[in-house]
Amino acid sequence: MDHAFSSADDVAAALGRTGYLADEALATITFLATRLGRPILLEGEPGTGKTALAEALAETLDLKLIRLQCYEGIDATQALYDWDFPRQILHLRTVEAIARDEHQDTKALEAELFDERFLLARPVLEAVRSAPCVLLIDEIDRADDEFEAFLLEVLSTWQVTIPELGTISAATPPIVVLTSNRTRELHDALKRRCLYHWIDHPGLARELEIVRTRLPEISATLAEQVVGAVQRMRASGELIKPPGVAETLDWARALDTLGASRLDPEVAAATLGAAVKYREDAERVRAMIDRMLTA
Repeated sequence: MDHAFSSADDVAAALGRTGYLADEALATITFLATRLGRPILLEGEPGTGKTALAEALAETLDLKLIRLQCYEGIDATQALYDWDFPRQILHLRTVEAIARDEHQDTKALEAELFDERFLLARPVLEAVRSAPCVLLIDEIDRADDEFEAFLLEVLSTWQVTIPELGTISAATPPIVVLTSNRTRELHDALKRRCLYHWIDHPGLARELEIVRTRLPEISATLAEQVVGAVQRMRASGELIKPPGVAETLDWARALDTLGASRLDPEVAAATLGAAVKYREDAERVRAMIDRMLTA
């Protein structure tokens, strides 16, 4: 994968063909990550396109996308592997029923129970075995310190040791994209291992370009009005959770589904749930809809 892209411009163009519009800084970080074999750590507000970058990379390079969704309490078992205990027990009972032999080789039977066919590969082990691939480690900030330390070790060696089977190594390290909504600070050791990029909400022109690229069926007038309204919501500074690009796209799709060709106060109020996700935010936006649409 060292020469998947020839330059940052090549990255931007390739991602653009999937509908993902990367600015120069993000395209450069992505190019360097593929050349240097380093993970990309993306931080930013929800809905700014962090997860979508991994999806676009996998599509661009025609690679399998493997996703590890992090959550509070996740441990190495959920990330690496587990044994299929029900199948192991069924196998054991089947062997016992067929053999009924007091001279059964118990060591051989135990070895059978930890055969490859009973192994349940979780995302990290699957990425090691499937490489080259794209491994998305989503919302790493939701995991705890211990999981972060485990992950750092795997990212450094790309080896997984299974006591019953031995060590499995990745012939080609996966392309790794880690995302964080910055609900907590990640440790410096993990950040040093990665190439870092903060994804901010796009400006009006870029967001409009994203909408027109991803939703070409939307009328130009509707796209401009939706993007303008979302930009004003963010600029107000009054919302608990300003809408991201994902919400902009959802809102435009919802309006188009209803057959709206332009954004007026009535249809904006009726479809606001596609753009804002807190009752308090919805009330604030409804109170300023007229001003927001005529500004």
